[in-house]
Amino acid sequence: MDIQPQTTQPISDDQELAKVLAGVSQLTDNNLDFEETPVSAVSAEPVEASEPEVINPVIVTPQPSITGYNPPAFAAPINSSDNLESIKKDALIELRPLVDKLNLAAEEKFNIYLLLLRSTDDKTLIAAAHTAAQGISDETMRAQALLDIIKEIDYLSNPTHSTI
Repeated sequence: MDIQPQTTQPISDDQELAKVLAGVSQLTDNNLDFEETPVSAVSAEPVEASEPEVINPVIVTPQPSITGYNPPAFAAPINSSDNLESIKKDALIELRPLVDKLNLAAEEKFNIYLLLLRSTDDKTLIAAAHTAAQGISDETMRAQALLDIIKEIDYLSNPTHSTI
């Protein structure tokens, strides 16, 4: 296989391809005569093939398949779950003071508070989530948000709940 860089510019669109193909068909229409090499001129001695030169070989190690998905060979290694949990904890801590500064609809703000509440079990977030729920204009969504708050209060009030 020839791995030398191409000296011609690759064809990039259909119009250019059509022009090139038209030029090729004109060449073949000119009844070009090609000289054939006589059979007697062909060497009967076998020619020894040389090993192809390998430049920067790429080694791909097959990975086990998870439900039919094989990650690409160039994918970055997955962080350990401890590291991911640490990043999640830091992000939650950093997000908490910023939620009040976000210019979001009441429903979106409630969803953020609910996510923070469920991720941290921080009871101090219940009041902020309740305030955000009260600002939701759609009655059905507001009712669902208030039910979510009640469920979270029940969960956090139950001494048998376990934190991860």
